[in-house]
Order: sequence, then structure tokens, then C-alpha cells
Amino acid sequence: MPNNQFVLIAILYTMSFSLRRVSKVARRWVPAVLFAAAPIAAPVAAQSAAVPPPTRVPIDHSAFDGLLRAHVTDGLVDYDAFRDAAAFRRYLTSLERVSLAGADDEEQLAFWINAYNAYTIQLIVAHGERESIRNIDRTLGVLRLKGPWSEPIVRAAGRTLSLDEVEHRIIRKDFKDPRIHFALVSAAKGSPPLRSEAYTGAELDRQLFDQGRRFLKDTTRNQIETPFPRLSPIFTYYRSDFGNSRSDLGAYLATWFDGETKKKLESGRFGMREIPFDWSLNAKAVTRR
Repeated sequence: MPNNQFVLIAILYTMSFSLRRVSKVARRWVPAVLFAAAPIAAPVAAQSAAVPPPTRVPIDHSAFDGLLRAHVTDGLVDYDAFRDAAAFRRYLTSLERVSLAGADDEEQLAFWINAYNAYTIQLIVAHGERESIRNIDRTLGVLRLKGPWSEPIVRAAGRTLSLDEVEHRIIRKDFKDPRIHFALVSAAKGSPPLRSEAYTGAELDRQLFDQGRRFLKDTTRNQIETPFPRLSPIFTYYRSDFGNSRSDLGAYLATWFDGETKKKLESGRFGMREIPFDWSLNAKAVTRR
């Protein structure tokens, strides 16, 4: 082989070897350079902590609150005053326009409890009933279907509903808080007492607990602090909402009691006799026709 060809081959081989070494070094360094250049992501926890908690969207029930304070005393209602109050009609109209988008669970539940109670009052007013809600929608003296509770009277949050639908398809189904049975008032003296204030999302927990205390310790509706307790039929009607057994019910009710009564309820060893439900209208004694 001529000398000049030999020299050329040697030069090409050396260049090829050098390029291979550069390639290996590059493969080692390029990922490191890219990692160093990449922006450092904030830890997930730090990112989450930076997000402010959702803001409560209050729904205005001040008009209903004023009416309840003025026309409800010790749970008894001046239905004629509600009938004559333009503010009551405006409040009912306002319920239809409410949007629940963005409202948290407490605001929504307070809204539906108020809607149920307000439209129960409106049902009595609309029919001019002054003795019992069960006199409404009777046929030949017998309640038609579910009677007044099936009438599509409620217009709220853009929907038209019956009282039954508000209670069973919305409140009981979506919120699953047994305390609602201490707050929904079916215009009867056997029902829990109607509060002289509207429910609000901000105060709902306090209000529902207080309703439980008032209802459970009212001996015309429940007689629990006695050797042989008697309970409202509400605990029979809605048995499944309070648990699957008498022990579950007792443990739930014990929250509102102390001492021996609390121990008895927690043990599950107590009677389940009912106090007859009083369906007479929860109206003040004197009404103006």
C-alpha cells in the first residue's frame, strides 16, 4: 500500500474514534443539562394550599325571617297575617328565581327547608283551611292519593314541585341528615314547632340541633325522660333515616340528653310506644277572617 494512502486511512480512523467518544459524552450530559434547565414544579401540597377555600354564596331569606318573627309564637302561626302580607307573596316569588349554582350543601338545605315550610303555610292560606291540613284535597271525606302533599304548589329554584317531592326526592335523598325531621313542619301541632326565624346556611347546624332539643324535650310530642318512654310517630314513619335498629335510634337520640336518660338510650333498652300524632292546625287561637 502506498505511504500516502496509509496515512489517510490512519487519519480517518482516528477521527471516527474521536466522534464516537464525543457521542458517548453527549449522551451522558444532555439529560443532565435538560433537567437543570427544566422549571422546578411546586409540590402538590403547596399548590393545593395556595387555592383559597370556596366562598359561601348566601341566599337571602330575610323577608321570610321577618315574617316568621312577626307572626309565629311558640310554634303557632297566624295564618291570616301571612295571607294578608304582600311581603310573603314577594318571598314566594323570589324562591322561584333563586339559582343554587355555587351554593354549598348548608345553603341548599336551608333553602329547601324554608321553601317547604313557606309553601306549607301558603297551602293553608290558599285553601283557607283553619282546622287541619288533612282537610285539603279530600274527596267524599277521604284524602285523595297523598292529599295536600301531592299538590304541585312549590315553585322554587326554577322547578315546580309538590311538598312530597321537596321532602322525599330532594331533602331526604340528597342531604341525608335526620335532623331535617325536626325542622320540616306540616302545619300540625304534632309536627316539630315552626321556628320564629328562617334557616340560613351559616347557622344551619346550630338551628337543627336546637330544633332537635325543642322537639325531643316537648312532652306533648315526645316523653323520653320517663321510665316508659313514648315517641312521636315521626320516628316510626322515618325509621330508616335514624338507623337500622332501636340501638341506632337510641344512640342518635342520646346526643340531646344527659345522665340516666342518655345511658338508657345508648343501651337501646327503651320502649317504642307512640304518642298519637295531633293533626290539628298549628294556628294561633285567634284568627282574623
